[in-house]
This record gives sequence, C-alpha cells and structure tokens, in this order.
Amino acid sequence: MDGTLRLTSNVALPLDEIELRTSRSSGPGGQHANVTASRVEAVFDVRASQTLSDAQKDRIIAKLGPRVTAVSQDARSQLRNRDIALERLRERLAAALHVPRARRPTKPTKASKQRRLQAKKVRGERKASRRRPRHDD
Repeated sequence: MDGTLRLTSNVALPLDEIELRTSRSSGPGGQHANVTASRVEAVFDVRASQTLSDAQKDRIIAKLGPRVTAVSQDARSQLRNRDIALERLRERLAAALHVPRARRPTKPTKASKQRRLQAKKVRGERKASRRRPRHDD
C-alpha cells in the first residue's frame, strides 16, 4: 500500500484515518505454539474523517453507520490479514459511496403491447380448448 486507500476514482483515504487493531486469531495461526496476534480489525470513524465531504459522510453513515469495521483472520500472517481487512473496508466504503443512476421511466412500445395481448389470447384459447364441452349447445 502507498499510504492511501483508494475508494473510487476520485476518493482516496489516507491510512492514518483508519485504526488498525490486532488480536489473537481464532482461525489459522491463532492457536499454534508461537502465538501471534494475526487477527486484524480495520476501523474507520466516518465523522472524524478529514478527507470526505459532508455529503459523502452522510451517505456512508446512512448506509453503514458512524463507524465502519472490517475484520480478517483468514491467513496466518498478520500482514496478509491487514491487506484483506483493508480491502474489505475499501469494498464496503466504495459500495456505500456508490450513487445509483436515476431510473428513467419508459413506456412499452406499441408492438410489445400487441405481442403481449396476442400471447394472452393464444394462452386463453389453449386453456379454453382443455375445458369440457358445454351441454347447452
């Protein structure tokens, strides 16, 4: 890592805004003889960020809350778990910052309406042909 965590093409968080905590892992590397603190927890305090705009902070807080965390204890190495935790944090923050495109309402075409009505008519005729004949003839 180069000291920043790139969230989008124009937003990058400095790593000093992310608190990294280590502890003993319950997964791989947590219970071997020379015990290491291989579990890594990456915590980002959204309100304290100097990098994000107020609108970005509000969007993240609305979706994820004021503190965003990501934990990794998948690997035996603390360094590898650090990278995994930072990547998970990056994915969560990038997803929260994503602004979906506005939906433009569309109308069905005249031909698609006709196809739909024709299909309904054919389906109805097929079902009608399965019925017992009426005795009122």
